[in-house]
This record gives sequence, structure tokens and C-alpha cells, in this order.
Amino acid sequence: MRKIEHIGIAVKDLEVSNLVFEKLFGAPSYKQEEVASEGVKTSFFMNGPNKIELLEATNPESPIAKFIEKKGEGIHHIAFDVEDIISEIARLKSEGFIVLNEIPKKGADNKLVAFLHPKSTNGVLIELCQEIK
Repeated sequence: MRKIEHIGIAVKDLEVSNLVFEKLFGAPSYKQEEVASEGVKTSFFMNGPNKIELLEATNPESPIAKFIEKKGEGIHHIAFDVEDIISEIARLKSEGFIVLNEIPKKGADNKLVAFLHPKSTNGVLIELCQEIK
């Protein structure tokens, strides 16, 4: 894991939350995207070298909808940039982490992604991200 790639925040209403974060950072979202396979719309903000991803559910069965129903709006995951997601998945699995996606899938922002179950990471959902080349 080379660096924190982004912090994901679950929100009920992307438009309302975009306005909040635009005021907070003094700049608009640089990218919005829907990931239909995950049932989510995303909005990305930069703050210095740091990236924030806002996530809104597009259907009531999506992971984000279930998260908000259970815990409310807030930090959903921390994503880490990796050079080789396949080898990182294998390494983490061998270390005893519960890998939710043994085969990476296409995520937002031109990334391959995989997740580690919070039960194995002290309650924090961890996302691995590799830039698609």
C-alpha cells in the first residue's frame, strides 16, 4: 500500500452534500460518476493532495443504502493505492485478512478495486485501488 488514495463518505443526497463540500473546500467536485454495478453515484473532491469520494445509493439494496440505514451518513471506507492489486490481495489474504473481492472489479475514477472485510480490520472497510492502465 503506497498511500491513502481517498476517503469514502456515504451520503443520503449527493447534490446537497456536494454543496456542503464545495463550501468546505472552496472548490467544486472535479468528477461525478455512476457505478451501476455497485448501485452508487459518486462525486470526487480534491483538498491539497487528498481525495474525498462522496457516495450516494442509487437503489435501496446497494451497499451504501444498507450502510446508511444501519449507521447513518459518514465515513464508509478508506482506500489505499496499490501498484499490483492481485499480488496485494494474495498478500493480505495470506496475512489472515478477509478479502471480499478475490477478483478485482472496476470501480469509480478509472480504478480496479477490492475490499477487505471490516471484521478483519478493526471495524474499518478497506478498499484497495489500482489505476487501470
